Amino acid sequence: MSEYHDPVLLSECLEGLNINPNGTYVDVTFGGGGHSKAIVSKLTEGHLYAFDQDDDALKNELDDDCFTLINANFRYLKSSLRMYGVKEIDGLLADLGVSSHQFDVPDRGFSTRFEADLDMRMDQHSNLNAYKVINEYEQDDLRNILKLYGELKRPGTVARVICEARVEKPISTVNELKALLKPFTPAMLENKFFAQVFQAIRIEVNDELNVLREMLTQAQEVLKPGGRLVVISYHSLEDRLVKNLIQKGNFEGELEQDFYGNKLLSFRKVSRKPILPTEEEIKRNNRARSAKLRVAEKL
Repeated sequence: MSEYHDPVLLSECLEGLNINPNGTYVDVTFGGGGHSKAIVSKLTEGHLYAFDQDDDALKNELDDDCFTLINANFRYLKSSLRMYGVKEIDGLLADLGVSSHQFDVPDRGFSTRFEADLDMRMDQHSNLNAYKVINEYEQDDLRNILKLYGELKRPGTVARVICEARVEKPISTVNELKALLKPFTPAMLENKFFAQVFQAIRIEVNDELNVLREMLTQAQEVLKPGGRLVVISYHSLEDRLVKNLIQKGNFEGELEQDFYGNKLLSFRKVSRKPILPTEEEIKRNNRARSAKLRVAEKL
């Protein structure tokens, strides 16, 4: 577990979950197990089901009768829980994005810091990887990905440069991609530019936003009335989906009402504003710097 990050906003997550020692909880992003370990420590007759699609995370499984680790993508939340006879839960925690372990292991290809094959798969058994996105996607599709998921200012230029270069030779590694795009990086913003490019590719490879929508939709169905939804996001695309669902009742962000003018909502906000890490936590754990925590209660 030492290879993984310190759990982000740990005490705030535990407070948000409002744990019943006899309740049933889900951690859909197990990773190093830091959040899960803290949740299990507060259970007596209760149970925690944790999800992780990354085989590396299985090494961190907790040895506790109150704990079950499910090696699956959390888009299969509802069906996976039913396999264990679980139809409703008291709380769900999601710490979204890439784990520090995935960033820090060079051969996973998530980080711009290391030379590695273009991979970026959270599920190492998946067929789609970053190499295929970069070398096989049509130029218009690449442009759209870079625009929507990376929020680049010149996505068309970046897509064109990639498509022209790969005609001569496939782009196979992190450094090859960075060297190709370096002339187009904005002055003084090289790190941010590459972070945006890699984020866009990673989101496409792992279908992250669709997976998040599916999980949140199922969370509405399995959470008991009064159950807590606790979500940490790290970029605006994730946070917008979570915020819209909590505040507007849908992912589009347009409030819907019934015939009588009643708001069609599944949750009420517990935290009026997103909870942010303290300066002290950011100094201790740099991964926390962009974290936003939202807490909601099922109506």
